[in-house]
Amino acid sequence: MCIGSFLNVCIYRLPAFKSIISPSSSCPTCGKAIKFYDNIPVLSYLILKGRCRYCKSPISPRYACVEIITGLLALCSFLKYGLSFQALIIFAFISALIVITYIDIDHKIIPNRITLPGIPIFLFASIIFPEMHLTDSLLGILAGGGSLFLIAWIYKAITKKIGMGGGDIKLLAMIGAMIGWKGVLFTIYAASATGTAVGVLFMLVKGKNMKFAIPFGPFLSIGAITYIFLGDIIIERYFLFM
Repeated sequence: MCIGSFLNVCIYRLPAFKSIISPSSSCPTCGKAIKFYDNIPVLSYLILKGRCRYCKSPISPRYACVEIITGLLALCSFLKYGLSFQALIIFAFISALIVITYIDIDHKIIPNRITLPGIPIFLFASIIFPEMHLTDSLLGILAGGGSLFLIAWIYKAITKKIGMGGGDIKLLAMIGAMIGWKGVLFTIYAASATGTAVGVLFMLVKGKNMKFAIPFGPFLSIGAITYIFLGDIIIERYFLFM
Protein backbone atom coordinates (compact mmCIF):
# COMPACT_ATOMS: atom_id res chain seq x y z
CA MET A 1 0.00 0.00 0.00
CA CYS A 2 3.00 2.29 0.52
CA ILE A 3 3.89 1.66 -3.12
CA GLY A 4 0.26 2.51 -3.95
CA SER A 5 0.76 5.87 -2.24
CA PHE A 6 3.75 6.47 -4.52
CA LEU A 7 1.70 5.42 -7.55
CA ASN A 8 -0.79 8.15 -6.66
CA VAL A 9 2.06 10.65 -6.95
CA CYS A 10 2.97 9.24 -10.37
CA ILE A 11 -0.64 9.39 -11.55
CA TYR A 12 -0.90 13.05 -10.56
CA ARG A 13 2.54 14.29 -11.63
CA LEU A 14 3.53 12.37 -14.77
CA PRO A 15 0.87 13.95 -17.05
CA ALA A 16 1.92 17.38 -15.75
CA PHE A 17 5.60 16.60 -16.47
CA LYS A 18 6.50 17.18 -12.82
CA SER A 19 9.15 15.37 -10.81
CA ILE A 20 7.88 12.29 -8.99
CA ILE A 21 10.64 12.66 -6.39
CA SER A 22 10.41 16.24 -5.20
CA PRO A 23 8.86 18.28 -3.73
CA SER A 24 7.09 16.24 -1.08
CA SER A 25 3.35 15.68 -1.27
CA SER A 26 1.12 18.63 -0.40
CA CYS A 27 -2.56 19.50 -0.29
CA PRO A 28 -3.66 20.61 -3.79
CA THR A 29 -6.02 23.18 -2.23
CA CYS A 30 -4.01 24.98 0.47
CA GLY A 31 -0.53 23.86 -0.58
CA LYS A 32 0.48 22.72 2.92
CA ALA A 33 3.06 19.91 2.95
CA ILE A 34 1.61 16.60 4.13
CA LYS A 35 3.32 15.32 7.29
CA PHE A 36 4.55 11.72 7.35
CA TYR A 37 1.94 10.76 9.94
CA ASP A 38 -0.79 12.05 7.61
CA ASN A 39 0.58 10.00 4.72
CA ILE A 40 0.11 6.50 6.11
CA PRO A 41 -1.75 4.51 3.41
CA VAL A 42 -5.50 4.21 4.01
CA LEU A 43 -5.16 4.67 7.78
CA SER A 44 -4.43 8.41 7.55
CA TYR A 45 -7.36 8.86 5.16
CA LEU A 46 -9.68 7.23 7.70
CA ILE A 47 -8.29 9.18 10.67
CA LEU A 48 -8.63 12.49 8.82
CA LYS A 49 -12.09 11.47 7.60
CA GLY A 50 -11.10 12.14 4.01
CA ARG A 51 -10.15 15.79 4.58
CA CYS A 52 -7.00 17.91 4.71
CA ARG A 53 -5.80 18.45 8.28
CA TYR A 54 -5.28 22.18 7.64
CA CYS A 55 -7.92 23.52 5.25
CA LYS A 56 -10.46 20.68 5.67
CA SER A 57 -10.83 20.35 1.90
CA PRO A 58 -12.11 16.91 0.87
CA ILE A 59 -9.55 14.36 -0.32
CA SER A 60 -10.65 12.10 -3.15
CA PRO A 61 -11.34 8.55 -1.94
CA ARG A 62 -9.53 7.38 -5.07
CA TYR A 63 -6.20 7.86 -3.29
CA ALA A 64 -7.15 5.24 -0.72
CA CYS A 65 -8.65 3.02 -3.43
CA VAL A 66 -5.38 2.99 -5.38
CA GLU A 67 -3.50 2.08 -2.19
CA ILE A 68 -5.90 -0.77 -1.43
CA ILE A 69 -5.87 -2.10 -4.99
CA THR A 70 -2.07 -2.00 -5.06
CA GLY A 71 -1.84 -3.78 -1.73
CA LEU A 72 -4.24 -6.52 -2.79
CA LEU A 73 -2.42 -7.10 -6.08
CA ALA A 74 0.90 -7.22 -4.22
CA LEU A 75 -0.61 -9.92 -2.02
CA CYS A 76 -1.84 -11.81 -5.10
CA SER A 77 1.67 -11.63 -6.60
CA PHE A 78 3.13 -13.08 -3.40
CA LEU A 79 0.52 -15.84 -3.16
CA LYS A 80 1.16 -16.89 -6.76
CA TYR A 81 4.96 -16.65 -6.90
CA GLY A 82 6.05 -16.60 -3.27
CA LEU A 83 8.88 -14.42 -1.98
CA SER A 84 10.79 -14.35 -5.27
CA PHE A 85 12.12 -12.20 -8.09
CA GLN A 86 9.15 -13.36 -10.17
CA ALA A 87 6.73 -11.83 -7.66
CA LEU A 88 8.72 -8.60 -7.64
CA ILE A 89 8.72 -8.33 -11.44
CA ILE A 90 5.01 -9.11 -11.72
CA PHE A 91 4.24 -6.51 -9.05
CA ALA A 92 6.38 -3.92 -10.87
CA PHE A 93 4.52 -4.72 -14.09
CA ILE A 94 1.13 -4.42 -12.37
CA SER A 95 2.16 -1.15 -10.73
CA ALA A 96 2.96 0.28 -14.17
CA LEU A 97 -0.48 -0.83 -15.39
CA ILE A 98 -2.19 0.83 -12.41
CA VAL A 99 -0.52 4.16 -13.18
CA ILE A 100 -1.37 3.84 -16.88
CA THR A 101 -4.99 2.99 -16.09
CA TYR A 102 -5.70 6.06 -14.00
CA ILE A 103 -3.77 8.44 -16.24
CA ASP A 104 -5.72 7.16 -19.23
CA ILE A 105 -9.00 7.61 -17.35
CA ASP A 106 -8.11 11.17 -16.35
CA HIS A 107 -6.36 12.45 -19.47
CA LYS A 108 -6.99 9.84 -22.20
CA ILE A 109 -3.25 9.46 -22.73
CA ILE A 110 -0.80 6.65 -22.06
CA PRO A 111 2.65 8.01 -21.14
CA ASN A 112 5.51 6.96 -23.41
CA ARG A 113 7.76 7.33 -20.37
CA ILE A 114 6.22 4.13 -19.04
CA THR A 115 5.50 2.02 -22.12
CA LEU A 116 8.62 2.65 -24.23
CA PRO A 117 11.18 1.70 -21.55
CA GLY A 118 8.73 -0.90 -20.28
CA ILE A 119 8.90 -2.91 -23.51
CA PRO A 120 12.64 -3.83 -23.30
CA ILE A 121 12.61 -3.98 -19.48
CA PHE A 122 9.81 -6.54 -19.30
CA LEU A 123 11.11 -8.35 -22.39
CA PHE A 124 14.29 -9.33 -20.57
CA ALA A 125 12.64 -9.59 -17.15
CA SER A 126 10.22 -12.21 -18.46
CA ILE A 127 13.14 -14.57 -19.12
CA ILE A 128 13.30 -15.58 -15.44
CA PHE A 129 9.81 -17.10 -15.66
CA PRO A 130 10.06 -20.85 -16.44
CA GLU A 131 6.89 -20.79 -18.56
CA MET A 132 8.19 -17.95 -20.72
CA HIS A 133 10.85 -17.92 -23.43
CA LEU A 134 12.45 -15.00 -25.22
CA THR A 135 10.62 -16.06 -28.39
CA ASP A 136 7.28 -15.86 -26.57
CA SER A 137 8.02 -12.32 -25.44
CA LEU A 138 9.19 -11.20 -28.87
CA LEU A 139 6.08 -12.69 -30.47
CA GLY A 140 4.04 -11.01 -27.73
CA ILE A 141 5.47 -7.62 -28.68
CA LEU A 142 4.74 -8.23 -32.36
CA ALA A 143 1.28 -9.64 -31.70
CA GLY A 144 0.42 -6.88 -29.25
CA GLY A 145 1.72 -3.83 -31.02
CA GLY A 146 1.20 -5.23 -34.50
CA SER A 147 -2.42 -6.31 -34.04
CA LEU A 148 -3.60 -2.97 -32.66
CA PHE A 149 -1.57 -1.07 -35.26
CA LEU A 150 -3.29 -3.07 -38.00
CA ILE A 151 -6.73 -2.45 -36.49
CA ALA A 152 -6.01 1.27 -36.13
CA TRP A 153 -4.70 1.48 -39.71
CA ILE A 154 -7.74 -0.31 -41.17
CA TYR A 155 -10.15 1.84 -39.15
CA LYS A 156 -8.45 5.03 -40.28
CA ALA A 157 -8.38 3.86 -43.90
CA ILE A 158 -12.13 3.17 -43.85
CA THR A 159 -13.41 6.07 -41.75
CA LYS A 160 -10.63 8.64 -42.29
CA LYS A 161 -10.63 9.11 -38.52
CA ILE A 162 -8.30 8.03 -35.73
CA GLY A 163 -10.06 5.36 -33.68
CA MET A 164 -7.20 4.13 -31.53
CA GLY A 165 -4.24 6.09 -30.25
CA GLY A 166 -0.62 5.05 -30.47
CA GLY A 167 -0.52 4.77 -26.69
CA ASP A 168 -2.75 1.69 -26.75
CA ILE A 169 -0.48 0.09 -29.35
CA LYS A 170 2.65 0.63 -27.25
CA LEU A 171 0.82 -0.49 -24.12
CA LEU A 172 -0.19 -3.81 -25.65
CA ALA A 173 3.36 -4.27 -26.94
CA MET A 174 4.60 -3.84 -23.35
CA ILE A 175 1.97 -6.30 -22.14
CA GLY A 176 3.08 -8.77 -24.80
CA ALA A 177 6.69 -8.44 -23.68
CA MET A 178 5.69 -9.54 -20.17
CA ILE A 179 3.06 -12.23 -20.76
CA GLY A 180 3.74 -13.40 -24.33
CA TRP A 181 1.55 -13.83 -27.38
CA LYS A 182 -0.95 -16.10 -25.64
CA GLY A 183 -1.44 -13.49 -22.97
CA VAL A 184 -1.94 -10.85 -25.67
CA LEU A 185 -4.75 -12.86 -27.28
CA PHE A 186 -6.44 -13.28 -23.91
CA THR A 187 -5.96 -9.60 -23.08
CA ILE A 188 -7.47 -8.40 -26.36
CA TYR A 189 -10.48 -10.68 -25.95
CA ALA A 190 -11.04 -9.71 -22.31
CA ALA A 191 -10.51 -6.00 -22.97
CA SER A 192 -12.89 -6.02 -25.93
CA ALA A 193 -15.59 -7.84 -23.96
CA THR A 194 -15.37 -5.64 -20.87
CA GLY A 195 -14.92 -2.47 -22.91
CA THR A 196 -18.02 -3.23 -24.95
CA ALA A 197 -20.06 -3.98 -21.83
CA VAL A 198 -18.97 -0.75 -20.13
CA GLY A 199 -19.52 1.25 -23.32
CA VAL A 200 -23.06 -0.04 -23.70
CA LEU A 201 -23.74 0.67 -20.02
CA PHE A 202 -22.52 4.25 -20.44
CA MET A 203 -24.76 4.74 -23.46
CA LEU A 204 -27.78 3.46 -21.55
CA VAL A 205 -27.11 5.36 -18.31
CA LYS A 206 -25.61 8.57 -19.67
CA GLY A 207 -27.52 8.70 -22.94
CA LYS A 208 -24.34 8.71 -25.02
CA ASN A 209 -24.34 7.78 -28.69
CA MET A 210 -22.17 5.26 -30.54
CA LYS A 211 -19.46 7.91 -31.08
CA PHE A 212 -18.83 8.24 -27.34
CA ALA A 213 -15.15 7.49 -26.73
CA ILE A 214 -13.88 5.65 -23.67
CA PRO A 215 -10.19 4.98 -22.97
CA PHE A 216 -9.13 1.45 -23.92
CA GLY A 217 -5.97 1.35 -21.78
CA PRO A 218 -7.77 0.45 -18.52
CA PHE A 219 -9.45 -2.53 -20.17
CA LEU A 220 -6.15 -3.76 -21.63
CA SER A 221 -4.61 -3.47 -18.16
CA ILE A 222 -7.48 -5.35 -16.52
CA GLY A 223 -7.25 -8.06 -19.18
CA ALA A 224 -3.50 -8.50 -18.64
CA ILE A 225 -3.82 -8.65 -14.83
CA THR A 226 -6.67 -11.14 -15.13
CA TYR A 227 -4.53 -13.34 -17.38
CA ILE A 228 -1.66 -13.33 -14.89
CA PHE A 229 -3.74 -14.60 -11.98
CA LEU A 230 -6.75 -16.32 -13.54
CA GLY A 231 -5.89 -16.86 -17.20
CA ASP A 232 -5.21 -20.61 -16.98
CA ILE A 233 -8.39 -21.26 -15.00
CA ILE A 234 -10.60 -19.18 -17.32
CA ILE A 235 -9.16 -20.75 -20.49
CA GLU A 236 -9.49 -24.27 -19.06
CA ARG A 237 -13.12 -23.74 -18.09
CA TYR A 238 -13.89 -22.04 -21.40
CA PHE A 239 -12.79 -25.06 -23.39
CA LEU A 240 -14.43 -27.41 -20.88
CA PHE A 241 -17.86 -25.91 -21.62
CA MET A 242 -17.32 -25.49 -25.37
